[in-house]
Amino acid sequence: VEEQRARWERKRGRTAKELLETEHKYLEQLDLVVTYFVTILKAKETLKPAVLETIFGPLESIYSASHVLSFHLERGNLGPGLESFCQNLDLYGHYAENLEQAKKTLKEQLRKSKSFRRFKKLQESRPQFQGRELEDLLPLPLQRLHQYKHFFRDLLENTSPDSAEHLQLAKAVKSVSEISQWVQGITEKRENSLQLLRVQKLLKGQKTQILAPGRWYIREGWLLVVPSKGEELKRRMFFLFSDILIAAKPCHPLHLLNSHKLACQAVYPLHQCTVDKVFGHTRSQGGLLSLSFPHKALLLMSSDQKDINDWYRSLTAALR
Repeated sequence: VEEQRARWERKRGRTAKELLETEHKYLEQLDLVVTYFVTILKAKETLKPAVLETIFGPLESIYSASHVLSFHLERGNLGPGLESFCQNLDLYGHYAENLEQAKKTLKEQLRKSKSFRRFKKLQESRPQFQGRELEDLLPLPLQRLHQYKHFFRDLLENTSPDSAEHLQLAKAVKSVSEISQWVQGITEKRENSLQLLRVQKLLKGQKTQILAPGRWYIREGWLLVVPSKGEELKRRMFFLFSDILIAAKPCHPLHLLNSHKLACQAVYPLHQCTVDKVFGHTRSQGGLLSLSFPHKALLLMSSDQKDINDWYRSLTAALR
């Protein structure tokens, strides 16, 4: 037991030291943004307060919370330090929600304002920035949140369960995990929106509405449609979403506007669909999938075994 305790203590000491060192480095980087951008821009009134708020969000409050954490860590007060820090963790969630808009507004202001463009270039040329730009520094809090999760977990694993700090660390791990999930959800939603927008732009015309609330993009790819009568196989691009399956074919390559686009052929709602694998038809090369809808049956084929298996898994997951 004594040996185990000593091992825990050594590991815990190393982690606490690394947490403090990286916190100092993180604070230095945040300080560049707060000192050379936020504070001066406020004083000079180069940007309107609302614009400033949009670009930097709660960065100053995040900076203050880290200062307090660093102060406690320097004095070895890990428990109280984490307790006060976790009360401010919501700031990271709000920062993540605002980040995309922040980047957009920053781009806009750089395009519109010559004086802001000059100011930004001047600040970034300072030796403290070491060639980094404001755009490189803005995502720092979210990268740091990811590191906190690992540091706090390591500290918890190497803290004796009967010590007073064990409970405080367990709470800190839970809080950071919850905020990380929140941030992860924001990222996934943003990526999904970009995928929906991309597919909408790929399809000719606006007749098929891809952008719908609650719709999630799953996958896409070329499959062969096996006709019911003995016609030849038709190669179609399929887009699978959480609620619909879309079949599309390429527009004519010589079309002036839409040569690179796809024409939507059919939209199949998934809420009354069943999917089955059809065996013994493709001599073990690739496979067939049978999709049944209330008023339509669809037989899809691929010569790639892995591809057809992936489609089967994706479709059954979407139907679930």
